[in-house]
Order: sequence, then C-alpha cells, then structure tokens
Amino acid sequence: MSEKWLYWFEEISSGHNELVGKKCANLGEMTRLGMRIPPGFAISVDGYERFMAETGAGEDIRRYVEQHLDDLKSIKNQVKASETIRNIVESKKMPDGMREELFQYYDDLKKLAGGGEIAVAVRSSGAVSMPGQMETYLNVRGREAVVHKVIQVWGSAFTTRAISFRLEKGMAVEKAPIGVAVLKMVEAKAAGVVLTVQPTTGDMSKVVVEGNWGLGESVVSGEINPDLFVVDKNNGCVECTLNQKTKMVVYNDSGTITTDVPLEIQNKACLDSEELNEIVRIAKEVESYFQSPQDMEWVLDCSMCCPDNLYWVQARPAKYIKAKENESEYLAELMTRIFEI
Repeated sequence: MSEKWLYWFEEISSGHNELVGKKCANLGEMTRLGMRIPPGFAISVDGYERFMAETGAGEDIRRYVEQHLDDLKSIKNQVKASETIRNIVESKKMPDGMREELFQYYDDLKKLAGGGEIAVAVRSSGAVSMPGQMETYLNVRGREAVVHKVIQVWGSAFTTRAISFRLEKGMAVEKAPIGVAVLKMVEAKAAGVVLTVQPTTGDMSKVVVEGNWGLGESVVSGEINPDLFVVDKNNGCVECTLNQKTKMVVYNDSGTITTDVPLEIQNKACLDSEELNEIVRIAKEVESYFQSPQDMEWVLDCSMCCPDNLYWVQARPAKYIKAKENESEYLAELMTRIFEI
C-alpha cells in the first residue's frame, strides 16, 4: 500500500484507473488535455484500504460476510447486509493522520479556487464501472462535512445494488475498494450531457446534447424531459426539441433540492447557439483524442460568459447500439441468434 493516497487531478491520467478509479482517472486525463475542469483532487483506492485497515472496518466487514454469505442469494438479505455493512463503515472515525492530510488538501483547494469557503462535490470513483450504484454528494461545505461525506462514499461501495452486482459477477462481496473525487462545484446556470454518437441508432455522424436549467442531476437521473439538440458533425445542422422544463436541481443550505423552474424560462432553451457550438466542438475533439465515441457531462457557470463558462465534470466511453453496415450483416447476426436458441 502506497503512503501517498491523495492526488491532484494534474498528477493522474487515464492510466491510473486502478489507483484512483475511472472517474478520477478521466478527470486527470481531461485536465492534462487542457479542458476546463473544476479544480479538485482524488482520494485513491489506497486511502480506502488504509481507512478500512486502521479503523478495523475491513475486518468487521469480512467477518460479517463470512457468517452470512450463504444468505445473500435473496434480495431481502442483500438489503439487510447493505444496511449493516454501511453502518459499520460510517460508524468509524477517520484516523487522525488521514484526517489532517485531507484537511490540508481541502484547504489548498480553497486557495486554488480563490480563497474563502467553497462548495465541493464528493463523488465515488470505482475501478470497475458500476454507474448509479454508489453515492455522490453535492454542495458539501467545510472540513468536517468533507470528511463525513468521504466516509459515506466509501460506505456506498456496499449499496444493495453494488452487493448484488458483485455476487452476480462472482466478485468478493467484502472487498470493494473505490476512489473518491473531491472537486469544486460550479454555480450552474444549466447542465447536462453530450454523446458523440446517437445511442439508439449508433449513428456516428451525430452529436446528441441534452440539458436542463440548474445542476445536471435532473438530466442524468432521467427525472425530467430535457432539451434535446442533435447536431450533424459534418455540416453543423441542428435539430432542436425544446421541452417544458418544470423542475430543476439547485443548491440549498446543505446539499441540493429539486425545485420549480421559473415560469418565464420553462419553455426557453437552456443553451444558446454559441454555448451549444462550444460543447459540440470540444466533445468532437475529445472523441478524436480517445478514438471512440464519448459520453460527457457539462455545466455552465452562471457568473461567466461563453466560452469561459463551460466546465466538464465527466468523460467516458459512450454506450450505444452498434449500427448495422448493411442488410446482409443484420441477417447474418439474426441467423446466429436463431441457431443459438
């Protein structure tokens, strides 16, 4: 186990998946590419392992799983195991040495962000991709709150969905080391996702942008019908579907809340043409760099003007239906499926 367990995004890259998890590694790579990423740092898998070892949580979890492994085939018992294990993790105090190092990085992050108190996002970063199975905490303010949320993110490696996933894949239930990203939050005017492929058809000539007012969680969660922009990569033609956006996610005193979108902007596009063009331009460059279609998350800072208001908080390979090159290919695949039945 390495003594170093905290890394600025500038220190890591896409080759560090096993060290800090995929989300942190991607944020590091994006930083190296010169993209506008909110300042932040990564807590490595070694940090998780050190916490589990020094607090005894790892041994407590191992004993519990050893005693109940045969019972974990039922969802009911998986739910109970999740509650028990997360309580084990979250009942532990972060060791003093780790606590002081984390405080120092948080204080340095505040300086990087211009001084004064800041809001940060504390996001899970698994080495194995398990979207939506672990927790993210937004609008976290202050040293103690950051420590508390980091421990909760570590505990979220044992959500019911995460336990079920590991059982299904034949992975060890008790061992689930993850990284954590801690990054400054953007005062969001609007946010959303961009895919450099049409996911339902596999059309590589299109860029798909979805967005809503406020933070991007309303778009990622599927809670609302966002604005939809489909842009042709070759000629820049835009097909636009503006939906009535009645709800948005915004900051509150501790965390975030879902609130009503002001009536006067419910039917207004959350992106203007300059902002849309900048999102598409950068997404295409990232696709070219990685040589594969990308699924990216963007956010617009309400206090700045385009292009300086555009920040990126995620980039990963896109999931999409592979387009069939011709009818013969489709028929060949169909026959293969028939003979496999």
